[in-house]
Amino acid sequence: MRALSRRFVLRTAVTSAAALSASLLLSPLVALAAPGKPETTDVDLGFIALTDAAPLIIAKEKGFFAKQGMTGVELKKQTSWAVTRDNLELGGAKGGIDGAHILSPMPYLLTTGAISKSKQPVPMVILARLNTQGQAISGSKEFLDEKLKVKAANLEATVEKKNKSGDKFKAAVTFPGGTHDLWMRYWLAANGVDPNKEADLVVVPPPQMVANMQSGTMDVFCVGEPWNERLVNKKLGYTITQTGEIWKEHPEKAFSMRADWVKKNPNAALRLLMAVQQAQKWADDPANTKELATILAEDKYVKATVDDLLPRLQGTVDYGDGRKVTNSPYKMKFWGNNASFPYKSHDTWFVTEDIRWGYLPKGTNIKALVNQVNRADLWRAAAKANGFGNGPASDSRGVETFFDGVKFDPNNPQGYLNSLKIKALK
Repeated sequence: MRALSRRFVLRTAVTSAAALSASLLLSPLVALAAPGKPETTDVDLGFIALTDAAPLIIAKEKGFFAKQGMTGVELKKQTSWAVTRDNLELGGAKGGIDGAHILSPMPYLLTTGAISKSKQPVPMVILARLNTQGQAISGSKEFLDEKLKVKAANLEATVEKKNKSGDKFKAAVTFPGGTHDLWMRYWLAANGVDPNKEADLVVVPPPQMVANMQSGTMDVFCVGEPWNERLVNKKLGYTITQTGEIWKEHPEKAFSMRADWVKKNPNAALRLLMAVQQAQKWADDPANTKELATILAEDKYVKATVDDLLPRLQGTVDYGDGRKVTNSPYKMKFWGNNASFPYKSHDTWFVTEDIRWGYLPKGTNIKALVNQVNRADLWRAAAKANGFGNGPASDSRGVETFFDGVKFDPNNPQGYLNSLKIKALK
């Protein structure tokens, strides 16, 4: 566990502009209606021990990759998002990886060079969203009496009391500028707590969240499943809110690859994407949920019990504070309601939020960056080749509304930024 360092934040507006210029030199990829022979059958893809890695795991385990001719796909378990970042920067040719199950903002932070170790751009493309929803913010049992929820009028007082004790309120996230960081920051700020001034945000790899909560080194954390469920099962804390309560059907992880690999291997990339889409449909079928949980539970994947994995996959949520729901509207989705489609409007929000908190420069050309990284056109080509149709009518899902009533218009991200009281623009 370590403090959320400002070294992970801005490079400069110049760096961002240079990144865009350099990566735009890559010629546009051809969106084929049907894939030809794959240029290679081998690729190493990374994943983290989380439920939402399911599409890659199922594509491997149920033979969807192999059926597309991608017989040499290797899934490599990463210990943290920082390791995923480092291995993507290396690339497969240098012993790293060429694609991954990844936090949706990370391809943008890599493409601009904001988080790469070399401080140089690592152009990435997003080929699909792997899931929507299915994350949570959890609290230590120390705060069980406060019964914190998504709308927490008592959060300011709770944080203030903790800070006055001499031990600053600690909120754990999985990677600076990643989805969990953004959900945590949004929730804190919407409830009146400045995450930069009144809380200590720390970075903890997902599988280590529960152990760190048990040792008393954090007060709240935001992570994907099954780690929120495990916390409740071990009676170490409770679920404050499912992230779907913050933003219903919000985008979460992405299937992303190095842009140079996709450019060199367009047919192979399309076949990988077709297999992932097929796996997403399989994973979203309730008839397969128990088998899905059993596969994910294996040590080589999530290394958790089926009891940790299955309930929330089915939409059964014991919050651990007396609240219990079945068939939750906030459960993880892999395919339904266009969960797999990489809406550019959603990536516009991610980039805007990373600007809000200083991870990207204020002068970032949001539209150009999103159009560069987000390959919704390839998603549509793969869906067509799969016989799944052409996806949603638009690359935008339109105006989004958050739990506090704030609206995000993807056509006016600056208006959204201007409306926010708590921010850390640089």
